Amino acid sequence: MRTRRVFDMCPTAFALTLAALCAAPTLAKPGTPQPHTKGGTSMKTATPMYKGELIFTPEHRHNHGSCVVEMPGGGLFTCWYRGSGERTADDVAIMGSRLTKGSHIWEKEMVISDTPGFPDTNPCIWVDPLKRLWLMHSTILNNQWESAITRVKISSSFSKPGTAVKWDKSDLMLLKPGPEFSEALVRDIPGVWEPVLQKAEPARAAKVRILMAGVLAKAKDKLAMRLGWMTRAHPTLIQLKGGGQRLLVPLYSDFYDISLVGYTDDLGETWQVSAPIISQSGVQPSILQRKDGTLLAFMRDNGPPPQRVQLSESSDEGKTWSIAHDIELPDPGAGVEAIILKSGRWLMLNNDTEDGRHSLAISVSEDEGRTWLYKKWVEHDTDPKTFGSYSYPSIIQAKDGSIHMSYSISMRKSSASEPSSGESIKHVEINEAWILDPNGRQPIQAK
Repeated sequence: MRTRRVFDMCPTAFALTLAALCAAPTLAKPGTPQPHTKGGTSMKTATPMYKGELIFTPEHRHNHGSCVVEMPGGGLFTCWYRGSGERTADDVAIMGSRLTKGSHIWEKEMVISDTPGFPDTNPCIWVDPLKRLWLMHSTILNNQWESAITRVKISSSFSKPGTAVKWDKSDLMLLKPGPEFSEALVRDIPGVWEPVLQKAEPARAAKVRILMAGVLAKAKDKLAMRLGWMTRAHPTLIQLKGGGQRLLVPLYSDFYDISLVGYTDDLGETWQVSAPIISQSGVQPSILQRKDGTLLAFMRDNGPPPQRVQLSESSDEGKTWSIAHDIELPDPGAGVEAIILKSGRWLMLNNDTEDGRHSLAISVSEDEGRTWLYKKWVEHDTDPKTFGSYSYPSIIQAKDGSIHMSYSISMRKSSASEPSSGESIKHVEINEAWILDPNGRQPIQAK
């Protein structure tokens, strides 16, 4: 989904004793990542590999917002939403497809969640320590993003080839932001936006002040605070300092144009909510954790220029977050996702432009996200007359070290006068040797 830019438009419980099953991989010392090895072969000496394919034939319905996971026995499962539109179309459903281990052909896509008469959008999936598939997605109640509710479904029967996904559990993620939410908005939003207002032309500044006033007027509205929180990137599982585990689900609001985190310490039996991540329209977080326990939330930039990936940090296991700031990576107001490789390197996958989704790149950090050294293009169109669109990426590293991406693709035009030939979801597989290969590297300039 495309969210609005505020500046331009606005806006029982499981005991979590499973640490041994999903302990975080040991990372290299910051600044000195080690090459991952597979079968005794250094990835530095392995042959760079890049291959990709469409998951289904392009079509003229809207196909968008994919997420990919590795299935417990190998192979991939991906999901996305499809319909005649986004929030305004009531035929939108969540689709899924498998790529079974050893196969090169994705299975015929299937509906995996559909609320009749309502749009279902923005899915993300995750495989838990019990090898169950979690699907989290938004159902839109009145065709406005602000009316979204978040569904959570869990399946232990999802990986068998040629079969439908059977859901063992279906529930709602009901969140109740408290007084700290309202207090943070009233306290911090005006100060965050004041530098922008001072530089803006009077007409635009007046418009932004009106929009800010509307947001602040709803800062204490219980219904507004409890609805409209939507998923996008993968959740993140962390080990708690006091024992147990916490699942962090990054969420964002198209109305408030900010983000927060829904989290559970008991595998979804109960949910709590973090303080808001205050920003200039930083949304759709992707969360990684440094070795010292600090959490970093990287967000798309829906705010004013310069267009950059935004970053917020948490030092208390995701309960509170710093005010977000820009980092050096461009972002045109499109989805981002970041992962930590087994070698310790951090990857960021996003549209590396300030305007447009015709270029999609992987940026590389070797010091846990403090600096980003270079990027490599996954997609890169150069002729504006025939630009395609590549967006809302999802990225994982499989157990064998391979790196997999899925993302929305609007096919490149054959000429400026021709329409796109349709939309699909693309899967790309690379290895770390492709990332390390100096061929095709592009330096990242400081902001």
